[in-house]
Amino acid sequence: MTPRRRRLAILLRLAVVLGVVAGIVLTALGPATITGLLPYFTIQSNVAVGVFAGYTAWCALRDRPEPPSVLKGAVTLYITITGTVYHLVLANPASPFAMVQPHREPGEWWGNQFLHTVVPLLAIADWALFDRRGRLRPRYAAWWLVFPLAYLGFALVRGLVVHRYPYPFLDAGQLGYDGVGVSAVGFAVVFWLLGLLFVGVDRLLVRRRGAAPEQPTREDPALRQPTASG
Repeated sequence: MTPRRRRLAILLRLAVVLGVVAGIVLTALGPATITGLLPYFTIQSNVAVGVFAGYTAWCALRDRPEPPSVLKGAVTLYITITGTVYHLVLANPASPFAMVQPHREPGEWWGNQFLHTVVPLLAIADWALFDRRGRLRPRYAAWWLVFPLAYLGFALVRGLVVHRYPYPFLDAGQLGYDGVGVSAVGFAVVFWLLGLLFVGVDRLLVRRRGAAPEQPTREDPALRQPTASG
């Protein structure tokens, strides 16, 4: 990364961190509390991308190797899921899982926008502009489903205990476990396709730049090939 690109990357990543902090703090000024927000995928994905952005900003500042592209692709996918599901499913009146949007004071409204719109867009921009190209593989789209599936298990187990579910499409009390299973499979397929889209865009950007895909390095342990011993 050239010094100018490194400065731009640092500024963009700091903007992600500030967006996450502002979003959580402003949202918590409403009726929700920090502990009440933690079970939501929105908060978990925002925290993940905020921590990752902070670390990669530090790496850029120190001119040190950044985390593997497969990891950056994962956190970017999760925050993209947050924005996509909110706008197309939860806040969309045409969606069968639309949630009634409550009245929000200005601060809480801005917090909601930071978490569901601003941070996802900034994170996608960071991935598109500053990630190393040509390192993503189609199989990663399946690997990236591990966290959403783990979240599904967490939400269902928590629901058994507190009798509340964070999202309508996970509400086993209303849909039954069969209904939740059907919606979970549908969302998993969409998330997998979204992951494949990230891989496809990564390859397209390689071609547009006229560069060969970067080869695996020691800084990218996820791409290491097993070696024979002895």
